[in-house]
Parts: sequence; C-alpha cells; structure tokens
Amino acid sequence: MDPTPIDKSTTVFVAGHRGLVGSAIVRKLNSLGYTNLLLRTHAELDLTSQSSVDEFFAAHKPQYVILAAAKVGGIHANNTYPADFITINLQIQTNVISSAFKHKTLKLLFLGSSCIYPKFAPQPIPESALLTGPLEPTNEWYAIAKISGIKMCQAFRLQHSFDAISAMPTNLYGTNDNFHPENSHVLPALLRRFHEAKMNNVEKVVVWGSGKPLREFLHVDDLADAVVFLMENYSDLEHVNVGSGKEVAIKELAELVKEVVGYKGEIVWDSSKPDGTPRKLMDSSKLAGLGWEPKISLKDGLTDTYKWYLENVAAQQ
Repeated sequence: MDPTPIDKSTTVFVAGHRGLVGSAIVRKLNSLGYTNLLLRTHAELDLTSQSSVDEFFAAHKPQYVILAAAKVGGIHANNTYPADFITINLQIQTNVISSAFKHKTLKLLFLGSSCIYPKFAPQPIPESALLTGPLEPTNEWYAIAKISGIKMCQAFRLQHSFDAISAMPTNLYGTNDNFHPENSHVLPALLRRFHEAKMNNVEKVVVWGSGKPLREFLHVDDLADAVVFLMENYSDLEHVNVGSGKEVAIKELAELVKEVVGYKGEIVWDSSKPDGTPRKLMDSSKLAGLGWEPKISLKDGLTDTYKWYLENVAAQQ
C-alpha cells in the first residue's frame, strides 16, 4: 500500500485530546507541523449528544478524524458503573463515526484497547482472535463497546466505502498518565509507590503477587507515532494491533521502576495475593510488516514518565 501523506494544513479533529492517548497524538501532530487541529473539551462539545456532534461536523467539516475519546476505568469502575461504560462509549463512537461519514470526512481512525480479545486468547494475540471466545467478565461492558466500534468502522467501509480504520493498542503509559492511588494501572501505580517510599524513607515496598506474570507496555508517544503512520499507510477492513512486541515480568518491571526512581529499599513480594493472567502480549507483526516499529525503550520511557510525574503530579501533592 503506497503511503498517502496528509496535507499539514488539512483539518484534523482529535476527539479526546486531553486524555493519555489524545494528548500524545496532539503533541505528535504539532511536532510534525500540522496547523489546523480541531480540539474541543467535553464542556465545549458533548460527544454523547448526537445533535451537538452533528452540528460540530456540519460547521467544521474535519477532513481527518482520530477518535481517542472514551470513558475508561479499572476493574472496580467497570463493575460499579457497567451501564455507563457500555452506553457512553457506544454513544461517542456512533455519533462521531456516523457524523464523519455524513459530512464527508476523508479518513477516520478509531482507537480501541487490547481488552477486546477473549480472556483465553492465544499468546501472542493476533488480530484474528477477535470474537473467538468469551471476554474477561470484569470489563466486558467496555470491551463490547470497543468491539462495536471496530465493527461499525468495518460496516461503513463495506456499505459506503468510507475509509474508517481501527487500531488496538496494548498497555500504555507516559505523559498525562493516571497516578491515582486507588485506580491507576500497574506501571504508574508502581512509580508512585516507589517515589512515596523514597520520599518517606520507607524500608520496604510490598507488591502483590509473585512478580512472574509477563506484560507488554508501549509508551504513548510511540502509539501516537503509529497512529500517524496508519493514517498515512493503512486502509483496510481489519483492525491493527499496536504493541511493543516486548514482554517484561512484573518483577523485572518493579526492579526497573525502583532503579529509575532511585529507591534504595527492598521489594517484598506478597505471593498470597493473586497474580492475574500469566501472560498478555499482542501480536503486532501485521504493523511491523507495514513498516512501523516502536522507538522508545522501557527504561527511557520510564525515565521520561517519572520526570513528568515529578513535575506535574508530585509537585502538586
């Protein structure tokens, strides 16, 4: 597939530009010299309102759309607010995708999540594993919405020849991550805990589980790079996995975070606590075959993320 460079002065609507993913995409587009980004906060444009979204598209007619807006949360939030997770995400996707088609957007990229895959998918997980088995029950509401988004992009392509594509990232981290003590993901949670232990001279940090499970992490700036690459180089029915292709044991991750933070104490593993899935890795060979690969190592990415945390989170505490 020949690359089709996007004119830097064209209008690009990044939906969800304040989140972890959307903000990284905006930084990337700005660094590449894009001069006509359309950005709206939730207060300025409620993406769950069909009439508001349609009016926005009618007025601004964005030529490219990157759909990074979503209601996200951890296991507890998904269990507590299942109706919100399925409804809000379906509304956002339906409104943006249908309005983009109606108002003649040239291309749309929809961002999903690796949770779309079956709980017992083969490892590494290929794109073809979608809908081959039951989902992880704890976040099926969110996953069902995201699967619907992929299918909606496919349906508009099949029925209307609308150039809508989907990308499914692995676990992400980086600038603008959520470091909340209660509901953050494993990597920012470890960064925060080691930092606080260091500041308070705590002798040991207890981490749940054995440290043996293998996980994959991708810096959000690498994802943003892949999103622009796909907008220029990919136009097809199937969604595309976006991962680093590198696995790290949680134990190794904790040691790396400890080193980056400069914590001198001890890590204690509480193996009475559950480990979760033993391995979760996406097969990103399709994207590699198109000619893209990640550039940010985990060590460099963690160093960069810790610097951001110190300047933007720790400084506010």
